[in-house]
Amino acid sequence: MADTLLIDLFKQLGSIAVQLAKQEINLLVGVDEEVQKLQGKLGMIKAMLDDAVERHAMKQRTEKLWLEQLQNQYYEMDDILDTWNTARIRAETEKEEGKPTDTSTPAVVKKKKVCSFVPSPSCCFNLSLRHDVGHMIRKLNEKLDMIFKDKATCGIDFNRQPEVVERPTTTSFVDVSHIIGRDTYRDELLRNLLGVGGLEERNSYCVISLVGMDGIGKTTLAQLVYNHPDVQAHFQKRMWISIIKEIDLEHGPLNDTELETLLRKIHDLIMDKKFFLVLDDVWIEDSKKWEPFKHALKNGVHGSRILVTTRKHRASEVMGSVHPINLEVLSGEECWSIFSKIAFSNEEQLKYLEDIGRKLASKCKGLPPAAKTLGSLMQNKRSREQWNKILDSHMWELEDIEKGLMAPLLLSYYELSSTMRRCFSFCAVFAKDYRFSRDQSVLHWIAQGYIESKANMELEDIVEEYFEKLAMRSFFQDFWHDEDNDDKIKSCKMHDIVHDFAQFMSKNESFEIDGDKKLEIDCQSARHLHLKISKEMQRLESIYHAKSLRTLFLLSHDMDYEFEMLLSNSFHHFKCLRTLILDCPIKKLLDAVENLIHLRCLFISENVEIVELPETFCNLCNLQTLKIENHVCFKKLPQGMSKQINLRHLIFNDHYYSNDVVFPKGIGKLIGLRTLSEFNIGDKNDREGCKLGELKNLNQLRGTLKIYGMENVVNVDEAHNAQLKDKIHLRGLVLMFEKLAFNKREERMENDVKVLTALELPPNLQRLSIRGYKGNTIYPTLPSLGQLPFLEVLGIDGLDNVKKVGYEFLGIKDSKNKKDYGIIFPNLKSLRFLDMENWEEWIGMEVTGEEEENDNGIVTNPIITKIMPRLQSLKIIACNKLKSLPNYLLTAPLLKKLEISGSRLLRERYQRGTGENWHKISHISIIRLDWKWVQLHDEPQFDSKYIN
Repeated sequence: MADTLLIDLFKQLGSIAVQLAKQEINLLVGVDEEVQKLQGKLGMIKAMLDDAVERHAMKQRTEKLWLEQLQNQYYEMDDILDTWNTARIRAETEKEEGKPTDTSTPAVVKKKKVCSFVPSPSCCFNLSLRHDVGHMIRKLNEKLDMIFKDKATCGIDFNRQPEVVERPTTTSFVDVSHIIGRDTYRDELLRNLLGVGGLEERNSYCVISLVGMDGIGKTTLAQLVYNHPDVQAHFQKRMWISIIKEIDLEHGPLNDTELETLLRKIHDLIMDKKFFLVLDDVWIEDSKKWEPFKHALKNGVHGSRILVTTRKHRASEVMGSVHPINLEVLSGEECWSIFSKIAFSNEEQLKYLEDIGRKLASKCKGLPPAAKTLGSLMQNKRSREQWNKILDSHMWELEDIEKGLMAPLLLSYYELSSTMRRCFSFCAVFAKDYRFSRDQSVLHWIAQGYIESKANMELEDIVEEYFEKLAMRSFFQDFWHDEDNDDKIKSCKMHDIVHDFAQFMSKNESFEIDGDKKLEIDCQSARHLHLKISKEMQRLESIYHAKSLRTLFLLSHDMDYEFEMLLSNSFHHFKCLRTLILDCPIKKLLDAVENLIHLRCLFISENVEIVELPETFCNLCNLQTLKIENHVCFKKLPQGMSKQINLRHLIFNDHYYSNDVVFPKGIGKLIGLRTLSEFNIGDKNDREGCKLGELKNLNQLRGTLKIYGMENVVNVDEAHNAQLKDKIHLRGLVLMFEKLAFNKREERMENDVKVLTALELPPNLQRLSIRGYKGNTIYPTLPSLGQLPFLEVLGIDGLDNVKKVGYEFLGIKDSKNKKDYGIIFPNLKSLRFLDMENWEEWIGMEVTGEEEENDNGIVTNPIITKIMPRLQSLKIIACNKLKSLPNYLLTAPLLKKLEISGSRLLRERYQRGTGENWHKISHISIIRLDWKWVQLHDEPQFDSKYIN
């Protein structure tokens, strides 16, 4: 009897084992299909989350909790898919290198391999990975099923109509007694409205715009001038239109008939009248939508004015504003005045709380609504404890702030696309008052996977458009512009209130920890962490729970060895990182860095003391950006970087002097590189270093490339093989020749000439600089230099052996052959020569339309129409033997600035009033002779970016 029972039991167990085995086999075989399904689900959930934000479905607590759960699963899905794709990339890379394909990743626990007889569409992946990913997906699907079952319980209904959030309609009425600190702007506006501001009036009306962020006081200032007695007397007709919901030019609540009726009414009202029209809170960005209004407003009397208030610089441009006024924040004292009037009911209370009140007012950072809202919040609070509690709080943590101060920012936020919202919210990871660069922001947003690619568009170009749109909507401020392009923002900041708002919108994902003070914060839900490490901090275990981090910004200026090791070991905990910013004095990056398999972006700041990266770093096959700013310490890139096939940007911080970083052989395989800020050529004794020919296939390079070690190019074929002519996207090129010992000058002179002759310049260069070249002439066989159509900036530095600059500089040879050279240097705006100690002669030529030949039949005056017709700035610095300048330079029609320093002969010949050639340069607006500026004429009209 017992035997029978045992036999039945073993049969059942065997059946269960067979079933489990079948399930495992089905799981392994079906992983590819499940991955595809998961990819589709990821897109669907992303759309659902975006929908929820756009419908403002995040106000009820149950809704918030449900959406947070869904958001967490979204991130987990993304990580699983990325793990799978990482394994695929590694398998392909190792297959190309002929190595054994071991594609298990540090993020997946290794298991004993299942027999290889199981069929698989992607047999290159080992079975342990397939097993682990299969189980991850199955668990994830179970979680998703549970979440969607709870959807109805939590009140989530994606079919309901979105909540309508409207901006309040403004009127022209205002209480003047409550306006503080806008006198200067008011007076400027009045001058231009009343026709005494010198505005150029081409039409019957002029458009003046007030531009600034939400809450800066644009509408209040417009109301102030609208009701001013002088304005009332000056204009025959005044009109105030609140664009929002009256005329929404972007989204158009008016149909064609209604719009036609409105325009007809405006047309009739202003007929033959001098009118003043205020268009408050304009959103328009499409010039075509402004056209009907332009036509309707043409029948007013000359001297009419339109005042536009907008937070979009683009709207100001579209409407043809002749005088945009950028409204700045209030001063600290003005902000205090607004706050104190509301917060304090009597003098006794003011004296008791003034010290804390002034600190609170300073938190408003010059925004009138912030001062008013915070003042109202403090009205009924009487104790210092209450006031100190609010002083120590974040603005976005305070009661009623969302309804008051945050309300207009919320409206602006909801106008953004889902991608732009993510990009904006990411900025909360930076500390207040942090100056972040445009390029840095773009690379971080790409690293986070926020951007979807588009056909025929570079990913970076798409993201730069988003940055521009956020800037145009006044989410950023305090801009620094690119010195070579005034239209391009180089860096910017966020207003503190906007930063608070970004924290408010990402408060469950983005955290800032400052030393020991906030280590008690629960970081389990954190996706982005800004961690400032203090000297006293001895433990990091409290943040190890943040296992889902996607961004880690480590900041410290003092760190001991023990803590450094602790920090490096923390990489075992942060395996989901996409962005790592190191701004702390660590000396070594351990091999554990290869655990960060999802890493897209690594920034190494000047504060870091790392000398080289470990070879395991090369296993980060998803890396897109490596930025190294600690050039004083850093000496060597790892040899296996050719495996990082997704690398798009390899950036070193810009510095003038030579860099001795060793670049590895094989870096030329990284054909996806878009940015290579510098490239170092190894000498003949450098076994690990790479040669110039590595550049051959890097034809996607953009921006500026600085090549160090040009003196190490001893094979002319190597220079030719670099194929610079194929780098059609490059806009800047710097060629650095280093100085050698005196006894090698003859050899160097001959070699440098050959090398430079073999190079073929990129055709679309805008900026070119040559430094330390030892040849005795400039570009002997490069006639293309003067014909580069887009070259705007040319710098020649440290050419010690050059004694004469002749026709070859223009790309012209003395020849019997007749040739029409056309325009030489057609777009050059800035020309600089520096440290050319032996340069004596600069041969000029007359600009004419006819050729002339000397007695020997040599063409002395080829057919040239123009030379440097757009030249604006000329600098000759530390060229002491140079005797004179060619006439074609001094007669350049747009030349506005001439600088001569450290060149005694030139200075004496062109000295004002005493130099024999003074008359040749007296027409130039600004002249600088040995550091002394002379402005001779009215303010010159030139592009300042070319003359600084």
